[in-house]
Amino acid sequence: MTIPAWETRVQTIFRRRSVVCVAAGQSRYVDVMIETSLILLVDRDGALLLQLRDEHAVLGPNQWGLPGGGVESGETPVEAAHRELFEETGLEGVSLELFWSGLRPYEAAIAEPITMHVFCARTDAVQGDIVLGEGQELAFIPENLVLERSLTVSAALLLPMFLASPEYAELRRS
Repeated sequence: MTIPAWETRVQTIFRRRSVVCVAAGQSRYVDVMIETSLILLVDRDGALLLQLRDEHAVLGPNQWGLPGGGVESGETPVEAAHRELFEETGLEGVSLELFWSGLRPYEAAIAEPITMHVFCARTDAVQGDIVLGEGQELAFIPENLVLERSLTVSAALLLPMFLASPEYAELRRS
């Protein structure tokens, strides 16, 4: 069954429900799982790419978080991670590996549970290669300064876990 464009738009805007056409003139709402893909990108010096969210962000305005975003209908989490990385940074061809999947910490702005898929990779990109596609700033932040930033709830959960992980240690050595 093909879902009309307006119904796909409703799903994209709200992400909490998907409108499914049952018959001409009739529709019903069906719950869908909300998923997001985030990227932990490590440069040659072990610095991590963080995004300063703008003041209009629903979650974490004016806070530092990870590049990434929602998994769209028909997309796998890794496909979403690649798309979001390109849209937000201009970077392509990064070999992403799954670091962690789990529930996003609760925030009052979003009552439904959200599954986060977190990918990590090393990059040879430098600051000058990054194209700001979203937010106020994208910057490679040195490991010793990452946790001093005002972090989004998700970043505050993920960054200490990642910095202490064997995956981060390996990416630093690569």
